[in-house]
Amino acid sequence: MLSTPIGRLRVIGFLEGISFLLLLFIAMPLKHFADVPQPVTVVGGLHGLLFVLFLLAVAHVTFVHRWSILKVLTAILASFLPFGTFVLDARLKKDGWS
Repeated sequence: MLSTPIGRLRVIGFLEGISFLLLLFIAMPLKHFADVPQPVTVVGGLHGLLFVLFLLAVAHVTFVHRWSILKVLTAILASFLPFGTFVLDARLKKDGWS
């Protein structure tokens, strides 16, 4: 799966989606409701790295497969929405990009 640009995008998207959910639903509540800010520092840094890798993977797929600007914007938008990268992954699989 990691041997193709789409495969790498799907794996990085999955990891980025998990890190986003951890940040939103575990780390941020710990910071704001339990006064424990350390998880936001750790998970936030990891999520930031994965987000940048996701954007690079989208750029790579765009150049290799000549994605339209609409498809690129859809992929980027997916990274800003909780569960968005999982929906993107399902769509890529459905459209035969696996």
